[in-house]
Amino acid sequence: MPRIIAEFFIKPDSVEEAVSYAKEMVAETQKETGCIEYNLFMDDNDSSHLVFIEEWESQEFLDIHSSSEHFSRLVPAIDGLCEKEAVVHTYTKLA
Repeated sequence: MPRIIAEFFIKPDSVEEAVSYAKEMVAETQKETGCIEYNLFMDDNDSSHLVFIEEWESQEFLDIHSSSEHFSRLVPAIDGLCEKEAVVHTYTKLA
């Protein structure tokens, strides 16, 4: 079960637009087969720091998600509003 933590560092004047795209991403992704968890968080101390936390039944489902229409459309839109490159960590559950 892969778990992903993806951090986005949004330009301060673009937070509202980025959150709109991110919420659409969550709504669409939560409908996907194999999605166990897919949530969006905002840093309590920095509203321009958005974090997706997700868990998938398998790498196969994660790969399908990564090639979905909404991923292909929304991730570049969010990236375009960032002041620095996103940081994505992938973890494998051990226990």
